[in-house]
Amino acid sequence: MNRHLQTPCTIEVEHSDESLHAHVALDGDPDIRPGDQVLVHGDPIHVAFGQRRTFRRFATVRRASPLERLWTKVTARFELSELYDVSFTPRRSL
Repeated sequence: MNRHLQTPCTIEVEHSDESLHAHVALDGDPDIRPGDQVLVHGDPIHVAFGQRRTFRRFATVRRASPLERLWTKVTARFELSELYDVSFTPRRSL
């Protein structure tokens, strides 16, 4: 299995009163799963206040191994519990 995929991508960056965000859309809409990493290549992007700009770049997707995928799912569950003060209590058998 090839653990690396290179693909073109579109980056949308907004820096305004309403929003400060950067979104990356990978061409071909590859399946990104827990633990996968996306690295966008190219020079740093600078967007002045009040602007919204779109860029084209290349990105490399590194697929997580089965162990990395499991670890990501486990740690994400606990991070959410800390963020939202949620407790996970095992069910008792009846």
